[in-house]
Parts: sequence; C-alpha cells; structure tokens
Amino acid sequence: MREPMPISLPLDIPALDPFTELALLLVLAAAAGALAVRLRQPVLIAYIIVGIAVGPAGFELVKAHDQVSVLAQIGVSVLLFVVGLKLDLSRVRDIGKVALATGLGQLAFTIVFGFLLILALGKGVVEALYIAVALTFSSTIIIVKLLSDKHELDALHGRIAIGFLIVQDIAVVVAMMAMSALGAGGDAPAWEIAVSLAARILGAALLMFLLMRYLIPPLLRSMARSQELLLIFAIAWGTGLAALGEWVGFSKEAGAFLAGFSLASTVYREAISARLSGIRDFLLLFFFVDLGAELDFSTLGAEVVPAILLSLFVLIGNPLIVMAIMGAMGYRKRTGFLAGLTVAQISEFSIVFIAMGIGLGHIGVQALGVTTLVGIVTITLSTYMILYSQPLYQVLTPVLSVFERPMPFREIAAEAQVSAEIRPQVLVLGLGRYGLRLAKRLRAAELRVLGVDCDPDLVRTLAQDGLPVCFGDGQDPAFLDTLPLDGLQWVISTLPDIDSNRMLLRALAERHFNGETAIVARDEDRGTKLWRAGAPIILYPFRDAVDFAADNIIDIQRKRTAEGR
Repeated sequence: MREPMPISLPLDIPALDPFTELALLLVLAAAAGALAVRLRQPVLIAYIIVGIAVGPAGFELVKAHDQVSVLAQIGVSVLLFVVGLKLDLSRVRDIGKVALATGLGQLAFTIVFGFLLILALGKGVVEALYIAVALTFSSTIIIVKLLSDKHELDALHGRIAIGFLIVQDIAVVVAMMAMSALGAGGDAPAWEIAVSLAARILGAALLMFLLMRYLIPPLLRSMARSQELLLIFAIAWGTGLAALGEWVGFSKEAGAFLAGFSLASTVYREAISARLSGIRDFLLLFFFVDLGAELDFSTLGAEVVPAILLSLFVLIGNPLIVMAIMGAMGYRKRTGFLAGLTVAQISEFSIVFIAMGIGLGHIGVQALGVTTLVGIVTITLSTYMILYSQPLYQVLTPVLSVFERPMPFREIAAEAQVSAEIRPQVLVLGLGRYGLRLAKRLRAAELRVLGVDCDPDLVRTLAQDGLPVCFGDGQDPAFLDTLPLDGLQWVISTLPDIDSNRMLLRALAERHFNGETAIVARDEDRGTKLWRAGAPIILYPFRDAVDFAADNIIDIQRKRTAEGR
C-alpha cells in the first residue's frame, strides 16, 4: 500500500526498539479498548483509532511496521481459519430455506444496487465492484457477541441471522478465490481465468476430501492427547495451508478458510475454536492497528460524502431487503426487523477483502479509506441499534406492517418446531468414573443429559455407545458459549481442581445462568472453599459413598441380629 501523508507534529520522541514499541502499542490498545467497552462499542473501532494515532498519519510512535504487518497477516489467517472451523457440513445442510433465501437475496441486492450507487459517485468499474462486494458482508463476531449478550442466539431471529451469516461466510471465501484468480490471470481472456478458477477449486476440493478422509482423523486423535499440542497444531495447520493457498494462486485468506473447514466436521472443532478465540482477537488487534496506520488522510477528505451515502445504504437498505424477504416468506414483522438489524453493518471481512484487492493491484488505497469509514460508521451505529432493538421496534412498528403478511404462517410453524426440539436438561462436565455413572443414571431416569470431556478417546467411545457427549474443556469460558445454556436446568461439574470450578461459576454468572449448579468436592475442605466461591450445591462422592455403604452394612447387620444369627 502507498505510504500515507504524514502530519508534522512538534514532538521529539526518542527512537524505541521494536519490543518497546509493541509494548506501547498494547498498552494504548488496552486503554482504548476499555473506553470502547464503556461506550458499548466493539473494540476493533478502538484499534483502528489507535493505529491512526501511532502511525505516520498521527504521532508516529510505532515504526516497527514489518513486525506489526506479519502479526496482522497471521491474525487474518487465524480469523479465516476460525470461520472455516465453524462451517460444519451438517450446519451448511441445515441452513434452511429462509436463511438461504435471505442471505442470497441480501447479497444480490447489496452488490447490484451498491455497484450502481458507487458508479454514480464517480468510482471506476473495478473499484465499484470491490466496494459493492465488501458492503455485503456482516460481522459474524460482533453479531454473535451482541446476540449472546442479549441471550437471543436461540431466538427465532437469532437462528435465522446465524444462518444467513453462514451464507455470507461462504460468499466471502468464493469472492476471495475469484478475485485472486483474476489477479493471477493478469491480462488473460475471461474464459481462461474461469477455467483456471474452476480447475483450482476442483483441485482444492479433491485435496480437502483426501485430507479429511485419510490424514486428519488419525492426526487429530494423536494431537488431541495434549490440549497445548492441539492448539499449536491448529495454528500450524491454518497458517500452513494459508501459505500453500497463496503459493498455488489463491490467497492466504482462502487457504486459511479451507484449513478450518477441513477440521469443521471433527469432534475437536468446538475445543479448538474456543482456545483460538483469544489468540484470534489478540492478533486481529495488529491487523486493525496496521490498517489505521496505513490510512491516507490526504485522500480521506474526498471520501467523506461517499462514505456517508454508502453508510446510509448499508444501515437502511440491508435491513429493508431482509425484512422484505422474510415478510414474503411468512414471518412476522418483528422477527424480520430484529434479524434485519444484524446486517446493518459491514464486517472486518470487508476490510480484509479490500486490502486483498489492493495487494493484487486491482484497486487503489482510496477504496480502503472509504470502506474503513463506512465500517466505523455502520459498526458504531448498528451496535446501538441491536442493543436497543426492542425500543427501536416499538417506535417503528406502525410503519413496519408492510413487511408482514396477514397470516405469518411460517413463523407459527417455526415456533411450534422450536418448542418441540429436544434440548439437554442436564450438563455434566467431566466424564470420569463419577461423572460418567452420574450421567448414565440420570439418562436412565429419562432426563436429557449432555456430557463434556476433554479426553478424545473417551468422547469417541461414548459417542459410539450412543451417549450425547461433546469434546471440550469445561473450564474454558469461551467453550461455554458453544453450549445451549439457555435451556439447561442443571450444570454439574466433576472438574477436580478448585480454580477450574471458580472459573466455571464466574462464567455461568456472567452468562446469567438461572438453573441449578452442583459441583463435586473430594473432601470437606474443598467443599468449604467451593461454597465460599459461590457454589450453591456441593456433592461429596466419597462421603456419600461411605455413608451409603455404612447404611447398607448397618441394615444388613440389624436384619441378621433380628433373625438371631
């Protein structure tokens, strides 16, 4: 990218070594992120502002651009890897008609009308196409976080939103592959580029099939014996295929996505995803800082008006098309409105996509500036729109009736289907001898039980035996976000150490879990510590076993005495 025009500031700042510069960058990012959280904003906006402040367009505090750039590229690779990791084939098959129709409809609407609007603003054809495609993507990370905080992931509009976010995730990878093929094709005829793209996609599909069929299962079973090794393997796999993807003419982003997708159908998916979430967020900090540092303020002034118009297009146009499609398919206006708000923003993928186009030489840095401005505006405003969706709906409900059929038949059927779904009543964390027997006894009493354990061999064996079980680390708060806490009545922990159970109690409290929580204690001292940590119910397996055995012996002895033996 072209170096931005520096702003001359009367500061005499001594040169710092790269380590100190990165340490300073992290301190500033933490402070700005804390302010963003107080304002109920995603921290990525704070990171972009920090990048502007420390880069050539600001105070020029950080000059370790090469180090930041490498970390940024790894961060993008990990981001796409995690997206691919969540794209399980079974979930793709179960997207549903409404999510597919809404996702494709929103993509088509935004690309076509966005392209025409951008052309009308004086942009070139290729630049207009890139920006129009970038405007179609919504942030899965931000939307899932906001819906999770509001406990709306399992609501009907939440499920539909997650469905069309999957459609968008697939679309962004297809777009990246297509644009990278255009870059590799140079001045070749369109048919040659199309044939080359098709051949590479078929080759990638064949490679993924062979890897998923023969290499990945035994390799993962070996790696999963150590949680630390599993994490290192996941990062190595993602970055390795990212590098391979770029080498064969795709892009690092497409290669990283396929790496995650290759692991998405395994039982280790949730555990890997949970452990990578923190690393992903840490590395993405450098991407957004690097982005802010590379913005050219000498050209941004001319992009303010286009950015405002495109922001209004995203904030208003995208929700309207979602509401129109959902209303036509038989959903109530409230469901369409709440689902539509989730696409009233662009994504971090939008910026990644534009940055890739600049790297391929298709577009100039001006496209990055306008897309970033649109991102800052739409993410900021849509966050508040989602947070305050209910009051906003109450205000707008009189004018939303046009998006609702007289009989919203599909929503009535969908509500009946959701209420009839079988969800676990009891979650048992840790399937050792005590936890496994407890889970089996509860199932025998016709309770719906889900077990969680971090032993891959045990999980595989129990799953083959028909016990509902998933692989994961019960003490990881991020892993809890993947579990259906809303419908649970009991969480029972057999985790052995006190700190793990303290983390579990804190995570459940933060997620407003209102069911019963029981924790196993090995002795009275541990039980007292757990009770002080907030555990409402303490189970004592050894004490209870001794009491049960003693009571049995006493009963037998009393019978023998009564019989005169």
